[in-house]
Amino acid sequence: MSAYVVGVAGGTGSGKTTVAERIVAALPPDKVCILQHDNYYRDRADLTYEQRCQLNFDHPDSLESELLVEHLIRLRAGEPIEAPVYDFKTHRRSEQTHTIEPRPVIVVEGILVFSDERLRQLFDLKLFVDTPADIRVFRRIRRDLEQRGRTFQSIREQYYASVRPMHLQFVEPSKAYADLIIPEGGRNRVALDLILAKLTSLVA
Repeated sequence: MSAYVVGVAGGTGSGKTTVAERIVAALPPDKVCILQHDNYYRDRADLTYEQRCQLNFDHPDSLESELLVEHLIRLRAGEPIEAPVYDFKTHRRSEQTHTIEPRPVIVVEGILVFSDERLRQLFDLKLFVDTPADIRVFRRIRRDLEQRGRTFQSIREQYYASVRPMHLQFVEPSKAYADLIIPEGGRNRVALDLILAKLTSLVA
């Protein structure tokens, strides 16, 4: 049986990563793998660190989605891939890669995975995690402060300059492509139980 690909989208801080991780944790390790769109940010080695800090990371063009498409096609064909690893503190790709073996279920997670038609065509199930903006922004602030070495001022400036406008332009409209909208993400046990029942039946 060919791989079943699940796309998980939603705004920054929506809880989409939690949903993706819950899916992965609920299935046997040899039955599922995950690809994170964030690791496919373009490696702008031609720019200084200061210039990279000014890039719009919330626009679809900032991501090498064509490489993700290629990797998905290879995984569905039963071939392993070398997925890139992105360092958010330096805004560069790591020299190391992450080997991902083909699995019956492939989870693809990212804020912009539904904004690219090439990716949408590869998804068998499209999940959009819908969470109120005030909750999302506080989650993002905490994540960027604790995990990405950012200052509050830089987070605030980026939010108004690119995060919010790109969400309104690209992320929110992509909700229309979802097969299932999950309010509150990982806290929605009913939706998760239904999704996991479906995926479990595929790999049983």
